[in-house]
Amino acid sequence: MTSTISVHHLEKTFTLRRNNGLIKSLLKPEKHLVHAVKGISFEIQKGESVAFLGPNGAGKTTTTKMLAGLIYPTSGVVSVLGYTPFDRKYDFLRRIGLVMGNKNGLNWDLTAEQSFWLLKNIYGLTDDVYNKRLTELTKLLNVEDHLKTQLRRLSLGERMKMELIGAIIHNPEVLFLDEPTIGLDIITKKNIRQFLRKIQQETGVTLILTSHDMDDIEHVCDRVIVINKGAKVYDDSLQTLTSQYRKDRFVRLTFETLPAQEELAHYGEILEKTSDEYLIKVPSTQLVPLLGSVAHGENLLDIHIESVPLEEMIADIFKQ
Repeated sequence: MTSTISVHHLEKTFTLRRNNGLIKSLLKPEKHLVHAVKGISFEIQKGESVAFLGPNGAGKTTTTKMLAGLIYPTSGVVSVLGYTPFDRKYDFLRRIGLVMGNKNGLNWDLTAEQSFWLLKNIYGLTDDVYNKRLTELTKLLNVEDHLKTQLRRLSLGERMKMELIGAIIHNPEVLFLDEPTIGLDIITKKNIRQFLRKIQQETGVTLILTSHDMDDIEHVCDRVIVINKGAKVYDDSLQTLTSQYRKDRFVRLTFETLPAQEELAHYGEILEKTSDEYLIKVPSTQLVPLLGSVAHGENLLDIHIESVPLEEMIADIFKQ
């Protein structure tokens, strides 16, 4: 099977000037190299929903920009839909979509309707296809009443919804999303995640998501690629990642009167202790014995059981 996205030994190095003061920088400039991406390789198949994760400066946004054709790689081979992205061929550009949460893709001086009409003509959409597509997308995101409003007059959440519609109005085969929910309120984030999941499952678009919000990853993506210091350190399904940490549970026990620490310590590792609570990291095999032990008395007030949060899993990968 031919991969939708194929990356082999991709590298990107930036040459930056050192700031040694105005005079010295002008007379004798010094430069240093920053290796943003260091020889990463991966394949992404049609219809996959993949997250690029990593701390700030890890290289994930640089990788996304190279895949979308916004910047040239220093070395390596990149193929997206059979094209070399940085050739910027029209046939390639009309088959991808791009949303960057910290940059505007649409003109703020136009209304949303005017922006979408402009895109309709750029992509050569027929009236029937355009009208049907616009009606479906605006209804899904509940923005029908804002089409005639100038984009700069919309709230951040409504503008981001319009940016998403603009990126997929032409029904792209690959959609790149860089921090699409940054700065949005909880309700808007939830609506956008549901929208992305729905179109990904219904249209089969290949979705590449970069985000610092772990809820974005959990609700939208099936596969995780972790990049740290420019190198790929993890590449597997989200289910595989979470299953590796299911051997432990975090149990928060609230008591009317706190029992002795020794009574609970042999079930697991006590992480926190307050005047009325214990937080214990418990192996799954010890969960039932622990609950059986504390449930007999009337002293127990509450039990709260959690799996390892996704943030902790990713942080653990960075440490390794």
